[in-house]
Amino acid sequence: GRADATAVAATAMTASTERRAAAAGKDSRHRAREAALQMLYEWEVGRGSILAIGDEFWTVGPAATPSPLAEAQRPFAIALARGVASQVAELDPRIVEAAQNWRLERMNVIDRLILRMAVYEFLHEPESPAKVIINEALELARTFSADDSVRFINGILDRLKDQLGRDARKADSGQ
Repeated sequence: GRADATAVAATAMTASTERRAAAAGKDSRHRAREAALQMLYEWEVGRGSILAIGDEFWTVGPAATPSPLAEAQRPFAIALARGVASQVAELDPRIVEAAQNWRLERMNVIDRLILRMAVYEFLHEPESPAKVIINEALELARTFSADDSVRFINGILDRLKDQLGRDARKADSGQ
């Protein structure tokens, strides 16, 4: 009896710890995406070097304050920002095709960057589930863009997910 109760309590505590760790990891990835979006905005509007922006982002301004989360999110944020910037020629035509009657230059800058980030993740981050990528994009839109952007981005990403066969690929790989 008592040994069983101890085992159950230990299992519950381990599950609770694992949930908190998973939530912290999710929070870290979300913050990394926010940082990547901010770097990409500076790159898009300021037309600076994404390499220089990625380096300066962590040494100047609010992200310069060291924290364990900032350290943890840095590699993913920089990889995402640099990846998107280097792949714009591959990403933009896919977005235009899915956007149906929307020219890229007519889109809100933030919306365009959120779409680029999500499409980059669809193509280059196979371990990220499509549902997570879309939900993260919608959270970024809620935080940084206009109310009507959420539906706009959701519609485009839903079409792109289907066009890219993202869910089918995950199912085929046994995940």
